[in-house]
Amino acid sequence: MKCILMNKNTEVLVAEYDEALAVFTKIEKIKNIEYAPVIINASYNLGEDIRTKLSEWFKDRGIPSWRDDLDLLLIKLELSTPTELLDKALGLSLSDQYWVKPIDSNIKYEDVNFFDHDFGYSEFTNATFSKSNTSSDNISLISPNNMTDGRLKKAWIIDNGVRYLLKSGYKSEVMQPFNEVLASMISKRLGFNYVSYDLDVVNNIVVSKCPCFINSNVELVPAYQILYKNCDKNNAYEDYIKILESHGISDARERIEDMFIVDYLMLNEDRHLNNFGIIRDVNNLKWLGVAPIFDTGQSLNILDYNDDEIILNGDARFFYDVGNFDDIILKINNIGRYDLSKLDGLVDEFNSLLHSYSDITHMTDRRIDKICLLLQSRIDKLKSIIEKQC
Repeated sequence: MKCILMNKNTEVLVAEYDEALAVFTKIEKIKNIEYAPVIINASYNLGEDIRTKLSEWFKDRGIPSWRDDLDLLLIKLELSTPTELLDKALGLSLSDQYWVKPIDSNIKYEDVNFFDHDFGYSEFTNATFSKSNTSSDNISLISPNNMTDGRLKKAWIIDNGVRYLLKSGYKSEVMQPFNEVLASMISKRLGFNYVSYDLDVVNNIVVSKCPCFINSNVELVPAYQILYKNCDKNNAYEDYIKILESHGISDARERIEDMFIVDYLMLNEDRHLNNFGIIRDVNNLKWLGVAPIFDTGQSLNILDYNDDEIILNGDARFFYDVGNFDDIILKINNIGRYDLSKLDGLVDEFNSLLHSYSDITHMTDRRIDKICLLLQSRIDKLKSIIEKQC
């Protein structure tokens, strides 16, 4: 299939796309490469053959092969692999404005995008958050749900005109949705820029629910694209800050530090380079600011506990480094600017939240108490660090 990679109504390049292999086989013509995804533009400017990079980028926008219960979802969709979804609905998503337009088509972005147009979601949502292996002819593939990355079950819905992303825990684990809400609670109290998460229940499963934090005029550019062959991996943090500041984001350091404060308090072990970044205006390509804090679900991971000890699982992730959470705090320049007294009462509030859903999650009082004890210990530890440095 010959197609045009579009950024809204701007033609980026013309290419041949093999639907069976789900790869771009040939770049026919470069048109406006500066409007390409940041990583594709960077690859082009480095003189690389962008065909392979383009295929990788396109595939990475879709449902990965490691999605939880993917086999059941594919049965319901009557598909063999998730790559069959990539070019359905023109590759449109709710994370950016890129799409693939058939070469002979006259359609425009405003005619088809999912920011402005409704889409079917009920059947896909039920198929995602259900253990049934029954297929359905009613599941619409004209949907942004074709293009959702990550291993957790997730689905876009529309509620009172707002696009929300629903996301569950991983397999039998139930804490991830609550952790997303906790990150919102912490961020709100400390005055951070964050995506607001709430809870919902679908098919007797507790899921997190957050609004889409971009619109048809801006895109999320993840950090991995910004850093592509553009940093010293041993100094990635400082290099990243310099890159953002060079694009006019003057508060880059403070906003990144805010995110790592949340990660420290929650022992978030999954702050990878794809779940933080910047917001870019797709019309004029201006970098607008650091993306709000989102995707903090893999936190407070207690492996085991007894009366005397809580055994934790997982390490801190800091750009390309994996190590100790205490090392992250050493990177923060002015830790005294954080007033943790604003978190007073947070643990009790979170305790009540966990108990209010225990009939569904089956979390025991003892486990909830241990989780809250761990959270309080993190707050107390950071308070002590701040006091010593100030």
